Amino acid sequence: SLSAHPEKDELILFGGEYFNGQKTLLYNELYVYNIKKDTWTKVDIPGPPPRRCAHQTVVVPQGGGQLWVFGGEFASPDGEQFYHYKDLWVLHLATKTWEQVRSAGGPSGRSGHRMVAWKRQLILFGGFHESTRDYIYYNDVHSFNLDTFVWSKLSPSGTGPTPRSGCQMSITPQGSIVIYGGYSKQRVKKDVDRGTQHSDMFLLKPEDGGEGKWTWTRISPSGVKPTPRSGFSVAMTPNHQVLLFGGVCDKEEEESLEGMFFNDLYFYDAARNRWFLGQLKGPKSEKRKRRRARAEDHEGARELERGAASAPEPLEVVKEVVAEDGTVVTIKQVLTAPGSAGCPPPEEEDGAVEAGPRVEPCPRSSAMLAIKHGLLYVYGGMFEAGDRQVTLNDLYCLDFHKMEEWKVLVEMDAETQEWLEDTDSEEDSSSAEGAEGGEEDQDEDSGEETG
Repeated sequence: SLSAHPEKDELILFGGEYFNGQKTLLYNELYVYNIKKDTWTKVDIPGPPPRRCAHQTVVVPQGGGQLWVFGGEFASPDGEQFYHYKDLWVLHLATKTWEQVRSAGGPSGRSGHRMVAWKRQLILFGGFHESTRDYIYYNDVHSFNLDTFVWSKLSPSGTGPTPRSGCQMSITPQGSIVIYGGYSKQRVKKDVDRGTQHSDMFLLKPEDGGEGKWTWTRISPSGVKPTPRSGFSVAMTPNHQVLLFGGVCDKEEEESLEGMFFNDLYFYDAARNRWFLGQLKGPKSEKRKRRRARAEDHEGARELERGAASAPEPLEVVKEVVAEDGTVVTIKQVLTAPGSAGCPPPEEEDGAVEAGPRVEPCPRSSAMLAIKHGLLYVYGGMFEAGDRQVTLNDLYCLDFHKMEEWKVLVEMDAETQEWLEDTDSEEDSSSAEGAEGGEEDQDEDSGEETG
C-alpha cells in the first residue's frame, strides 16, 4: 500500500507480495520515497506488523500524522501456511513508532477489503476470507472511532452492494461514501467456481441527525463508465474527483483463465454523478492550428456527450524484458490515440501533437496510487505474460494540473524478474517466521490457496 505523508513531501510504502513461480514472498518493510530527492529509503522501525499483503492502509493527520493498517493475508513461501489477519495497527509518523491497537468487536479476519477515513473514523467495507474448506465474501460495514478506539458494526438501511472484495471506496465532497465494482466468486458445482466482476455503484450516506445511522442507495452515473474489470486502483484528486486506474478483466474458460490488463484512467465526479475517461494532451513538443471548423467541433462534442465518438485505431507497442534466467517476457501495450474518447479537448486554438509513442505505465492490476501536491504517483502492481506473473517495481508520475504526459521516475528493474519453474527441489520454509504477533485466524486457515 502506498500513502502520502500528510505533513511531508514523502510517500509511504508498507508491505506487499512478490511471486516468482514457486514461492510467494510477503513483506512488512516500510519504505519512504522522498519526492524532492527522488529517492527510496528503507526505514527500520522496531515491532512492525507481521508480513502481509491485500491489507488496507489509511493516513490521517491526527498526532502529526498516523498510518493505520487493518487485516490482510499471510502465506508461507511453500504455501503450507495461509491465513487472514484481523489486527489493527497504527504507525505514529511523528515519533516513528508502531503500535498494535487491541479493540474488541472489530471485523473478522479478511483481505481485499476497503477502508477510508471519514471525519474522525475509519470506515471499512467488504473483503473475503478463504480456507482449504471454503471461502466467503463480505458486504458488512464497520466503523473505528479514532478518539475512543472503539469498533462499531454499522447496519445501514436500504439495499446495499452484494458481498465483494477489491471494490472502489471513496469519500465524496458531500460527505458520503461511494462503492463501485469489485470481485466475488460463487461455487456453481463441486470444485467449480464462477467469478463475477461487479460494475454496480452505491452511495453510503449518513442520515441527518442520526448518530451512527447510514443509508444505502444505488446510483447510476452518466458519462463514460469504466469497462468491466477488477484489481483497479483508486485515489482522490485535488478537485475531489475519484480517480480509477488500470485493472484486469478476466476471461474464464473451462480450463484456463486469461486476463486483459489496463492502464487507462477514469474520473468520477460525485457532484455531477458522472464518469469521464481521463485523456492526456500529450507533450507540447509540436503545435498546430486546429483545422476543424467550429461546427465540426460542436458536432464532435455532441458525439462525445452521447458516448459515441468514433475512435482512431489504437497503437500497439510491444516491449521485451529479459528476466534474470534469460527468459524473454513480452509486454504488449495498446495506446489509445489522443482525442479518441473521454472529455472534450480544451477550448484552445493550439493543440498538442505527440512525437512517437507516449511514455506511460504498462497495463497492470493491483498498482498502488498516492497523490501529493497535485501529482499522481503509480507504483508497482502486476501483470501476466502467458502463465507467468510479473511483479513490478516501477514508479510513474502524472501532473493533474497539466494532464500532458506520464513521467517515469523509476524504470522497471528487469533483473528482479526471476521466474522459477516448478521443480522437486527443497522448499525454503524458513521465511514463514515473523508471521506471529498479529491477531490472525491461524486456527482456521492452514490451506494452500490465496484467492
